[in-house]
Order: sequence, then structure tokens, then C-alpha cells
Amino acid sequence: MEFSSISSFTAFVCYSVATLSILSRLFHPKGPNLVITLIFACLAIIFHALSNTQFLFADHSLNFSLPNVVSLVSLVITLVISAVALRFKVNLLLPVIYGFAGLWQLGMIFISPMGGMEIVADKLAILSHITLALIAYCILIIATLYAFQVAYINMKLKSKNLQAVSQLPPLMQVERQLFTILLFGSICLLISQVVGFIFLDGMISKENAHKTILSLIACVIYFTTLWGHFKQGWRGQRVLILTVLASFILTLAYFGSRFVKEFLLL
Repeated sequence: MEFSSISSFTAFVCYSVATLSILSRLFHPKGPNLVITLIFACLAIIFHALSNTQFLFADHSLNFSLPNVVSLVSLVITLVISAVALRFKVNLLLPVIYGFAGLWQLGMIFISPMGGMEIVADKLAILSHITLALIAYCILIIATLYAFQVAYINMKLKSKNLQAVSQLPPLMQVERQLFTILLFGSICLLISQVVGFIFLDGMISKENAHKTILSLIACVIYFTTLWGHFKQGWRGQRVLILTVLASFILTLAYFGSRFVKEFLLL
């Protein structure tokens, strides 16, 4: 078995233990044992990173195939949320991100390697565009997860089920964090689009037009959501629906055609 496969499987095992650790005590009066959870999560992240390094970089080329990009995105999101968990209660988010990252690492063992893209000077612009786009995507997916957490806490508070939220952060705190993250991610997405239009020639070509259009639509929805919250007081279900819609459109823009090309048209 190759080193990358061993790393992926070890990451899967550690993610699984972390997920079970948080789920087994999610609604316990004293809450989950975060020390055990984060120890296994840290081990998982280390092996996940080692696995990603093997998949992404080889012979001076950068492999941006769909499985590798999804693995990279899940690694970044897992790392960020785990760091946030050191200070804030994000118990609802941890099993989701650990579970997904673990299952994807298991799947990476069985996915055949795909072609890479050489790192050369004349591709610096496209690499900058891709990097900004991926950073924006990671941040906005985190914002979407926060939107679900806000909706859940709000629902339980309205039903007066205080026990269900006893180990969760205050609603106003999570909501404030949600819109801060959403604002930052939306700005990064906008910058990535501006960089693309300024420095790249193919943003509105036949091959890339749908990606650009869908990304711009998602960007408009994100900023509309922010405007609605700060100017009109939007919150709760409306914000959740708009955020999920924008994230779905952005996911379709980034990965939709690549999924068809790399998996369905093999």
C-alpha cells in the first residue's frame, strides 16, 4: 500500500474516532469531551495533510483534479473549525466536518489519480485566481454551516427546549460570527472574480462562461443576504435559505462541470 493511501486510511480512522467522540456526548449535560475529540482530530488533520501533499504535488506539478480539490477544501475547513473549537462552542459543526472529511479520505484510497497542472511563471495569474476562489469557497461553506447552527439554536429556543442548547453557544454570538464570516468570504469571492476578469483571458469563453456566471450569481446572493441583514434585519430561515442557495450555486460553478468531465465522461 502506498504512503498516500496509508495516510488517508489513518486519517479516516482518526476522523471516525473524533466523530464518535463528539456524537456520543453531544447532548450530555456536561457536553462532549473536547480534549479527546481534538486530539484525534489533530492526528487526523496531520495525516490528511500528508495525504494531500502526496496527491497534490508530484514532479513539480500541481494536481487540481476534483477529488484533490475537495480533499483540500475539507482539510482547510476542518483545520479552521477545529481551531475555532478551542475558544467557541461549535459542537454541532464538528461531527459534520469530521464525518465528511473522514469519508472523503476513505474514498481517496479508491479514486484513480488524475492529470496535474504544471507550476510555471505564466500561470501565476490563474494560480492566484484559483487560490483566492478556494479560500472564498472554504470561508463561505463555513458560513453556511454556521447558518445551519443559527437556525437550529433559534428553533430550539422558540420551542423552549433549553436542554438541547445548554452546551451550545448563545444565539447572538453565533449569529454575529456568521455574518462576519459571510462578509469576509463574500469579499474574497468578489476579489477572486475581479482578479480573473483583469488578468485572465478566458473568464467569459465558451468553456468557462457558465462558471463565471454562476459564481457572479452566488456572489450577488451572498451580498444581498448581507444587505438584507444589516439594512432590513433579515435573520433565521431567510438567511439560511439564501446562504444554502448561494453555496449550492457556487459549488455547481466550481465542481459541476468538472464532475461531469472527470467522472461521468470517462
